[in-house]
Amino acid sequence: MNLDNLDRRILDALQRNAKLSNVQLAEEVGLSPSPCLRRVRLLEEAGVIRGYHAQLDRSKAGLGLTVFVGVKVERHHDESANAFRAAVIDLPEVISCHVVSGESDFLLQVVLPDLASYEDFLFSTLLKLPAVSDIRSNFAISTVKSQTAVPLDHLPQRSLG
Repeated sequence: MNLDNLDRRILDALQRNAKLSNVQLAEEVGLSPSPCLRRVRLLEEAGVIRGYHAQLDRSKAGLGLTVFVGVKVERHHDESANAFRAAVIDLPEVISCHVVSGESDFLLQVVLPDLASYEDFLFSTLLKLPAVSDIRSNFAISTVKSQTAVPLDHLPQRSLG
């Protein structure tokens, strides 16, 4: 999908405030409501907009511990990696999972209430996942930056029409 300046402005506005009504969004980006709604629907259908979410304060939601967990799988073949992936998808404590290069094969971001909860999660869940051969845990001491918005500076800043 070729995104133009209006798409960029729509995406930027929705990342700042996904609760905007279509009328408010249209006004902010300089469109009338009908074309604005059509563009938003096209962005959704193309998968550029994957959903709308509330950003929670983890600590206030009782999730004061963030752990970055490097996981190595036993064998580097599709069956092991796919079994691990399928198992991780069903774990609500894992809020992100990335295939990475380097010492680990996967990097997980895990949120839990406290260290005791992580210890339980590690022994009762993570170490029992398919094909896991090694786990390295890094604990976040404090968060300097945490955002869900992605940068859009690489998108066109001029109109296509």
